[in-house]
Amino acid sequence: MSYVALKMIHITCVVLSYLLFTVRGVWMVQSSDLLQRRWVRIIPHVIDTVLLTSAIGLAVTLHQSPIKDPWLGAKVAGLVLYIGLGMIALKHGKTRKIKVSALIAAHIVFFYIVLVALTKSPLSL
Repeated sequence: MSYVALKMIHITCVVLSYLLFTVRGVWMVQSSDLLQRRWVRIIPHVIDTVLLTSAIGLAVTLHQSPIKDPWLGAKVAGLVLYIGLGMIALKHGKTRKIKVSALIAAHIVFFYIVLVALTKSPLSL
């Protein structure tokens, strides 16, 4: 697959993943039953699998590594933090306050990851 195609798939999945995370966050704040729908529990995993696969494909195509390229390491570390915060926000937070705080923090981390991707610098703040 070409670099351009991989990049477009990656960016599309980033947008879809973020939009769906945002919608799920709104539903969590509203205590909506929509969070329990089967497709809401499955589709994010499908999108995120394609997202991660395209990211690995891009790294291999460009001969990049999180160890060799600090900005890519920062993205990976940010991704791990984003996933953890998302899990707290949508599922494992004990109180509403913890869930909302984790949701806000996850959005901040997401934008950090995007800034790192755009600037190719781990110090994008």
